[in-house]
Amino acid sequence: MPITRPSAAQVAEMAAGLGMTMSEAEAAEYLPLMGGSFDAYDVVDALPDFVPVVTYPRTPGYRPSGEENKYNAWYYKSTVKGAATGKLAGRTVVLKDNVALAGVPMMNGASTLEGFVPTADATIVTRMLDAGATIVGKATCEYFCLSGGSHTSEPGPVHNPMKHGYSAGGSSSGSAALVAAGEVDMAIGGDQGGSIRIPASYCGIVGLKPTHGLVPYTGVMPIESTIDHTGPMTRTVADNALMLEVLAGPDGMDPRQYAPKLSAYTEALGKGVKGLKIGVLAEGFTTPNMTAGVVDKVKAGAERFAALGAEVTEISIPEHPLTAAVWGPIALEGLVAQMMLGNGMGFNWKGRYDVGLIDAHSAWRERADELSKTLKLSMFVGMWGIEHYRGRYYAKAQNLARRMKAAYDAAFGAYDLLLMPTLPCVATPLPGPDASLEEICARAFEMVASTSPFDVTGHPAISIPCGLSEGLPVGLMLVARDYGEATIYQAASAFESDGDWKTF
Repeated sequence: MPITRPSAAQVAEMAAGLGMTMSEAEAAEYLPLMGGSFDAYDVVDALPDFVPVVTYPRTPGYRPSGEENKYNAWYYKSTVKGAATGKLAGRTVVLKDNVALAGVPMMNGASTLEGFVPTADATIVTRMLDAGATIVGKATCEYFCLSGGSHTSEPGPVHNPMKHGYSAGGSSSGSAALVAAGEVDMAIGGDQGGSIRIPASYCGIVGLKPTHGLVPYTGVMPIESTIDHTGPMTRTVADNALMLEVLAGPDGMDPRQYAPKLSAYTEALGKGVKGLKIGVLAEGFTTPNMTAGVVDKVKAGAERFAALGAEVTEISIPEHPLTAAVWGPIALEGLVAQMMLGNGMGFNWKGRYDVGLIDAHSAWRERADELSKTLKLSMFVGMWGIEHYRGRYYAKAQNLARRMKAAYDAAFGAYDLLLMPTLPCVATPLPGPDASLEEICARAFEMVASTSPFDVTGHPAISIPCGLSEGLPVGLMLVARDYGEATIYQAASAFESDGDWKTF
């Protein structure tokens, strides 16, 4: 149907919003000149959208409750069977609920998006189905993914399978919990500040944030394009490597991808670590809230690598804590501009846009009071930077990100991997229903300084479990140069093969 044309009064109102002084009479002069452009809009409106065809049958599914969802980790259950053969044949996969699965509801943890149903699959969904996977539904995630804890999702908090009443981590909270509980074989997570690695660490599973752009983000709801990552969450390193082989590679629709370099990741398994040079990053042990139990387990993990034959040396990268600060303006101003004001998609990039998501998500403005406290906090800071400082701090942070990346790249000139704690702490208690704003936000962001630097630099990073502290999992993080995932898997598989991590 033809788009609505503005009146002279509406043009004058738009002009005022743009800082212009214009009478209705002057505005009326512009109306006939605008007509030809609006005719082009009518042509676009009449054309069918150009999106991939959905090829694997599925039903909308249902929202489980009670004992079927005892950790509150499921958003929707719906079975989509992939090809009869392939690398993932026989494997069950759950998707973080910011990943589009056509015909199945997606709310990204947010009440304001509930009821939205995508019409096309994300690229990674198609790749997994083509590889024989069975997708079994959507996992609960945090409110628009703005929390490292698991207490902000609209369906309610996700519980850690290791200890009920404790955080499963976020924002890929349900993905980690379902893998850790053994309810699925594999999961997809997302990571803009640590949202794959944080829940992997809290729940004692393997979570990889790939090199920025290695895995196409097409069909996943963005937060900020320069820090958006999606990747595999599994119980074992071997499954993680196998899943990445299916996910990785360009799709021609994601501007985050710039000539990604692929490897046969499973071929790195079983090679051992003899000769690998691992730098134990001193600054990685001094992030805020660092606990003695985590330090002890991760340092013991470093010693285990040395015993396995790696050359392990402590190193310093003074820029490391600065990189966490650089992340702030990028993430906060970026999420306001792209995810919120840009209706989930933003502008100025070539690729596949989700028009239905734009329509559905834009309604947050009429229901803004419902947004989570952690999202509100993030938006207040980001909007202040945009409105009062013209986005200069976002721009400067992006410039500084290149300097930070160069510092790590220099270290990778001498070392194959960096090693440090994934997080400074183990899983914390979930805030209660009467928790203060301070507690809610503290439990959401207290750990992000450990993981966010590598969202800024884009280097691949994995969390693997390396023992227990206070009866809860401790994560050890390995980081490699760009497209060094095979080296990460080589080392992680050797560590995993050395025994039961719960006894380390």
